[in-house]
Amino acid sequence: MTNSTSTTPAPGALAGRREWTALGVLMLPLLLVSMDVSVLYFAIPSISADLEPTGTQQLWIFDIYAFVLAGLLMTMGSLGDRIGRRKLLLLGAAAFGTASLIAAYANSPETLIAARALLGIGGATLMPSTMAIIRTMFTDPGQRAKAIGLWSGVMTGGVALGSVMSGVLVEYFWWGSVFLVNLPAMVLLLALGPILLPESKNPEPGRFDLLSVPLSMAAVLPVIYGIKEIPSEGWKTQYVVSVAVGLVFAALFVLRQRTAKSPLISPKLFRGRGFAPAVVLNLVSSFGMMGSAYFTTQYLQSVLGKSSMEAALWSLLPAVLVGVAAPVAAQLVQKGVHRAHVVSGGFTVAACGYGLLALTGTDSLWLTLVGAGVLASGIVVVMSQMMDLALSTVPVANAGTASSLLETGAEFGGALGMAVLGSIGTAVYRNEIGTGVPAPAHETLGGALAVARQMPGRTGDALAAAARDAFTSGMHAAAIAGAVILLGAAVLATATLRRVHVRDAEAPETQRAEIAEPAAEKVLV
Repeated sequence: MTNSTSTTPAPGALAGRREWTALGVLMLPLLLVSMDVSVLYFAIPSISADLEPTGTQQLWIFDIYAFVLAGLLMTMGSLGDRIGRRKLLLLGAAAFGTASLIAAYANSPETLIAARALLGIGGATLMPSTMAIIRTMFTDPGQRAKAIGLWSGVMTGGVALGSVMSGVLVEYFWWGSVFLVNLPAMVLLLALGPILLPESKNPEPGRFDLLSVPLSMAAVLPVIYGIKEIPSEGWKTQYVVSVAVGLVFAALFVLRQRTAKSPLISPKLFRGRGFAPAVVLNLVSSFGMMGSAYFTTQYLQSVLGKSSMEAALWSLLPAVLVGVAAPVAAQLVQKGVHRAHVVSGGFTVAACGYGLLALTGTDSLWLTLVGAGVLASGIVVVMSQMMDLALSTVPVANAGTASSLLETGAEFGGALGMAVLGSIGTAVYRNEIGTGVPAPAHETLGGALAVARQMPGRTGDALAAAARDAFTSGMHAAAIAGAVILLGAAVLATATLRRVHVRDAEAPETQRAEIAEPAAEKVLV
């Protein structure tokens, strides 16, 4: 492993002030990348008034960032292992900063869409690179678990914080300020990164498989697009076909990885005991998190009648529980509690959060917030432990690739959560609201409230009340389904992780390499 300016700690060595300071530097761009998912929530009305995008252009302004990010994660993770994670991180920071500047002063919808796409490219380099660098800097298992816990908390909190920050900035400045806020953090990273961050890469990466890049994007993007649209648009033919096309390309991508001399994603990663379960369980945890967010955001605004800004501020409260969940989980593992029990407990806690959501009425603000907080804290326990397990299982040389697989799985899990639970909730809503209402009211709660506002007096009030009751019933059904799925994941975690042994220190590099071989008996965590 090469290192141009910094000294990578020896296996098992304790990280010092330098490494923890470097972690703080890494958290800033990570926070901004996660915030960019939701940063347009309040800015889009001002953007629409200024740039006058068409309906299709407005959708692309929203969605292009997440699509490009998801499509390029595996490519960028593998690229970082080859050219150096720090180098890729700094290139990504430069791209992210440049794109933020272009987006802030965009004078047309096309320019803003292109800038958001470039932000997605930059984000795809930053996310796996930060995790891989953490794997390099923190070789002591206990310290690494704490660092990954912080990483998980920042990622989770950033999505909620993005909408609030957007509202504050648009209130006092123009819409471009939501992008300009990225620049100081990226400048700081570019200035301090070469000094504080170690360079590392795979010493024997092989040739970069260019054919795998379009195959990976063709596998990811149609599936993400299809399952993202299903909750709001229904199981229409074009979305089902989109998912099917993506799955065909996914099969071709897997075949390519199994037959190529130097694959983008080495199949050997999945031979390490614990890596495949970590990817799957992390996907399920993202399923649970985003599935609940689909309902709670609508519940706060459309059922309780909170403004967008009020709903965003209230949604920050569950982050209090999230902030302590991952450190507590790391402490339990360090004190000898088996990781399988900690992860199973995390899923069970998250299922209890869904149970609380299933008890809500149409005026249950605090119960909803507590349920969301309990759910999110359980999910963060799982996410932090699965990231730690996956990165501990693979050789350091493949840390970027491993990180990108985890994050790509999380993207799929989040989209599936919204699609599956959203479809359940929508089906119950439509059944409850009945057919004797105007078509928009039968489709969604938002449509019902819009129709109700145009009706006179008690008629409109009755329709709005019926729609809120129907939506809440749909949320109950989805919450019960989510709880059942997470309890099943708790059982799966116990079954798949119980033979994954925990040790107090990392093995030397030669032993870590053996983890990828079929003969390995233990996973070093």
